[in-house]
Order: sequence, then C-alpha cells, then structure tokens
Amino acid sequence: MSTLQLSSINLSFGDRDLLKDVSMTVDSGTRAALAGGNGEGKSTLLKIACSVMEPDSGNISMTRGLFLSYLPQSDIVLGTDTVYQEIEKGFDRYKAKADRQQELAHQMSAAPLSEALALEYQNLQEQLEETGYYLRAKKIGIIASGLGFSTSDLERPCSTFSGGYQMRIALARTLAAAPDILLLDEPTNYLDIDARVWLKNYILSYSGGVVIVCHDRSFLDQTVNEVYELCRGKLTRYKGTYTDYERQRREQIQQLEEAWKKQQAEIEHNQAFIERFRYKATKSKQVQSRIKMLERMEPIFVPTHLKKLSFSFPEPPHSPNDMVVIRDLHKSYGDNVVYDGFDLIVNKGDRLAVAGQNGKGKSTLLRIIARSDTAYSGTVNWGPNVSIGYFAQDNQDSLNPKNTVLEEVSQVASTSQLPALRNILGNFLFSGDDIFKPVSVLSGGEKSRLALLKILLHPVSLLILDEPTNHLDLNAQDMLLEALKQYRGTLVFVSHDSYFISRLATRILYLSDERPQIFEGDYEYFSWKLEQKDAYAAELIGKKPETAQRSGVPADRKEANRIRNQKQKIKRQTDELLEQMEIIKSQIRDLDEEISKPENYSNPGRITALVNSRESLKNSLEAKEEQWLEMAGLLEGQEE
Repeated sequence: MSTLQLSSINLSFGDRDLLKDVSMTVDSGTRAALAGGNGEGKSTLLKIACSVMEPDSGNISMTRGLFLSYLPQSDIVLGTDTVYQEIEKGFDRYKAKADRQQELAHQMSAAPLSEALALEYQNLQEQLEETGYYLRAKKIGIIASGLGFSTSDLERPCSTFSGGYQMRIALARTLAAAPDILLLDEPTNYLDIDARVWLKNYILSYSGGVVIVCHDRSFLDQTVNEVYELCRGKLTRYKGTYTDYERQRREQIQQLEEAWKKQQAEIEHNQAFIERFRYKATKSKQVQSRIKMLERMEPIFVPTHLKKLSFSFPEPPHSPNDMVVIRDLHKSYGDNVVYDGFDLIVNKGDRLAVAGQNGKGKSTLLRIIARSDTAYSGTVNWGPNVSIGYFAQDNQDSLNPKNTVLEEVSQVASTSQLPALRNILGNFLFSGDDIFKPVSVLSGGEKSRLALLKILLHPVSLLILDEPTNHLDLNAQDMLLEALKQYRGTLVFVSHDSYFISRLATRILYLSDERPQIFEGDYEYFSWKLEQKDAYAAELIGKKPETAQRSGVPADRKEANRIRNQKQKIKRQTDELLEQMEIIKSQIRDLDEEISKPENYSNPGRITALVNSRESLKNSLEAKEEQWLEMAGLLEGQEE
C-alpha cells in the first residue's frame, strides 16, 4: 500500500504559528476532507505534502515509487498547447519508458534481432499496457467530456479559454495522471452541477487516495469518510462524513461556548476587582494575585469557521403575484443561440434555482430578469412596483476602491442597521481591523463578499443572485442559507451547490444542450434524473422511440419515484456497509501501526493480543464485504 506520512510539521509566518506539530498519514485507501476556517493553513498543508512548500521543521516520508498529484485552487495560467496536449501531460511520467520503447523498436528494425533487446521491449510493452498509456486518448476523451469539454474543444489552445475553464483543464490533467494519492484544493470551484456529479462519481470509483479541500457539503458527504480539521495550527482527525464531523463539532462547540462564557465572566470579575482596588495598599497582594491569574489563564477559543452566524434581510416592499413574465424569448451571441422561444413565469414567493451546464445561459437569464441585458427579442414584463436587487459575479467592479470596507457598506445600510454593521461584516468574514482596509487592497473573493453584502442590505421584492456562495466558507454559506429561507420576497438564483439548492429551491430550471426544463420542487427527483441522464442515453441507443419510452424512461413521475425509493433503500444499506468496512479498515491500520512499534513487537503478550485483534477485525471485514457484494448485486438488479 502506498503511504504518505507527515510527522511533526511546523510552519510560522512572522509571529504566527500556522502549523504546530502537525502529523497526518495518507494512503491509497484514504478518502479525507481537510476542513478549517479561512487562513488556517489548509492550502499550505497540501503544498507541504506535495513538496511545493518547505516546512520550518518536521519530516515527510513516503513509500518508494509513490506518485502524488496536486491541484491548487487558483493561479493556474496555461499556455498555447491544446487542451488535449495539456491533459496528456498527466501521462508524462511514462514518457521515458515510451521513448525507450520507440528507441528499441528502431534499433531492432535496423539490426539483426537481439534477444536482450526483444525482452526489454516486451517488458516495457507490458508495463505501459498496465498503466493504460496506450489507451490515453480514450481516457483523455472521457475525462474532458465529464468536465464539460466538447470534442472540438480538445484541439483549441488552452489560452483561448477563461480562467475557470483553464482550472478545469488543470483538473483534467491531474486526474489523467492517475496518481497513488490525489490532493485537490477546491476542485469544484469552477464546475457546473453536471461536472460536479461526474467528478463525484469519478472519485467514488477511483482506486487511489484522495484528500480534498472543498466548500460543497453534499460533495464531501458523498466522497469522504474522514475529516481532518486545522484549527489554530493543530490538526485533529474525525471519522465519518463531513456532516458527521459537523455534528461532533457542534457538541464540542456548545461545551466550549459555555466554558468561554464562564471564563469571560471570571475575567470581567477579576478585572473589575483590579480596577477597583489597584491603588489600595491593603488590597495590593490580592490585586497582584489576580493580575498573575489573568496572565496565566489560557484563553478558550471557539473556532470561527463553526461559530453560529446570523443575518436577516430588511422587510421587502409589497409585490404583485406575477413578478416576471417571459414570453417567446430569443437570445443569441452571434451564431450561438442561447434561448429560442423560451417562456417563464416567476411568481411571488418563488425560490427559483437556475442550474445546469456552463455556457447554457444561466447568467444571461439573470441579467435579462435584472434589466441589465436588453439585447433580446420576445417580451419580458415585470409586475408593477417590482424592486430588484441583483448580485452578478462581476459586481465587485461597482465598489469604490477609495472607501474602506466599513464605509462601503455604511453607504447602503439603513439607520437601524448601522449599530450592527460590525457584526454583520464579521458574518461575511470581515473581522477585526479588516473592516478598515481600503477596498483597493481586497482580494477578488473579499470584493465579491462585500458586493454581495451590499445587495443583501437593501430592501427589495425580487432578489437575483448569481453564485452567491462563491468565496464563502461553509459556515457563512449556512448563515446566508438560513437568511434566505426567512426572506419574504421572491428569489431567483444560480448555484452549482446541490446542498444549497436542495434546501432553498421551490422550483428548478435546468439548462443543458436540450430544451430548458422546469422541475417543480423536489430536488431529490431532479438529482435522480441528473444522475440517470447518461445511463438513459446509453440505454436508449439503438432502440426505437416507442420501445425506449416503455422500457427505458419511467412513464410518469409516480413510477419514477417508486423506482427511486427502492434504489435509495438498497443504496443506503450498501452505503452503511461501506462505512462500516471503512471503520474496520481504519481500525486495522491503527493496529498495524501499533504492531510495528518496537515496544509492542518486543513484548510477547502485547503482540499476541494485537495480532489476535487484527485477525478478528479481518474476519469481520471479510463478512461485511460478502454482505456488501450481495447488496451491490441487488442494486445492480434494480438498475437493470
């Protein structure tokens, strides 16, 4: 088994200890998320793990021949190579063998056949076949297609794509490398919902280890079985999904908050005593004692990325029942027709999610509804007195670079909101002296958060949000989600985050290569249809339309729900078995570590007990695997 071991890693920036005695083991069976607040060092730890950065101290060791592949979250700029050529670089580690094989082929064709050369050639042939090198064109095509690239895109220079699509190309290259361990830093940031589903399924079927930094809770829940949390330089491991980790941490946070409140009360009491009796000679000893007590007191820290955040919208103005009515909309960019005869009604109180593939008109539709794009034909009618708040992905351009963060939001806040502005800014990840920073020095993500907050502070009856959760950590996303649930106006939003959509949307507009589809509520049904899309497409190949309708696609939603419920029940059971198997595997790994320690293998009684425990766990694992195979067979039968 391939293993990467980080031991006692330390790293400081100035007087701040970013990583303190951090240790972590990753192997080819790892499925882990790396969690923690912004600036806690998650990306830094991944960079150290793959030797992009050097720690101040500590050791990094790995099994011989282990191959790592790392995807950074930003700052990737690709050159003029085509998409195919860039993704093919994932196979570069096999190039030396391929070049040697070609050299041997040339030598054997130019001279009498040598048995030694022929044997070396044959060995290289077998090794390259095992790696899939000869099938790389097919693999590149599958990965590129899954991440949203067409066949013609493969021949385009990378430099002609947007920054988001260049990140996709880099992700494709990383996956094509098929390393023993994948280190992925925010891989879903630039993926639409289709590509996220494909990446999730890819990771689930991947044979190597994976460590992910990600702000998509649903994605993490479906791909990881353990979470490492970085908090104040310390790394702590939690078993289970991301939701399991959050539940465990919530219980700990409640205890921490209670302890923090008690500590604050004690600090205030002691400080009051010190101030009251500081200059009274008869109390000098008690004063000094309490000063020393405060100096020795270890402050209780509540992790910022798990603190309960809150935000509430101002009351929206009165609005009509029909907020927006679109009839026979035609919209194109040159030869690219985005909408052709499109109809849509947005009703009062709707929470309409616009989801689907990138480039299919999601942001365009929002611009049209927000009245910022008028270059279309057809009719778009807004109800009387409809007021609009519109957050676009480029809204940061509307900020005044000379203002401080606090000044920028103060301009749009109502009188009643002004006293709470500092708390509100903290909920949007501007804390302490950050609020006095000039807008000009903010990062792109910080500007985006500030622009979003300005939109949310203004009372409107129709709120239009294009990717509002970008640049928000999971805690801030939860805060925004809860606020939007309480919002009494009408909402139209674009998001690729399935968790966010499922808990907010009452309707879903799905845009793809086919005609736009409206799903009335029930995100689970929409998700199921999305998962089945490729399967249905494969099943329908070669069938007559009427036969396909009878045997391929369910005739109505009731039948679809019945099939889905049966599959979900069996899938839950198989997932539970998988979780139990992973727990047992983790226990076996822990025992292996104990068995390898000199103090244990030199103790006959101790080593016998450890070996017996391992054998018992191994037998239990084999029994679970048999059960899982049986349930997987049932699931396969349901799909057929």
